[in-house]
Amino acid sequence: MTVTSHVGDCAVTNCSFNDHTECHAGAITVAGGENHAACATFIETGTHGGLPKVLASIGACQRAECVHNDHLMCQAPEVHVGPGPDNADCLTYAHATA
Repeated sequence: MTVTSHVGDCAVTNCSFNDHTECHAGAITVAGGENHAACATFIETGTHGGLPKVLASIGACQRAECVHNDHLMCQAPEVHVGPGPDNADCLTYAHATA
């Protein structure tokens, strides 16, 4: 089953793609380190970026151990982005148990 995941909300107000908690990047990439997932699309430039009428989808997820990951694609209905170990983390990330 393929789900088109989207960014439900983003609490990282200093990101150039954030507009009133909505992500206006065309798509985000989820990356990160061990046991957490970061929004690799985070950019802090002071300039507003993105597309005015687009809400971001999830382009790719590099966190293969996440329960929502299927062939590097996010299957969660929506993700939430907010502060974490990195400036912007995927708060929907959940490590799969063996």
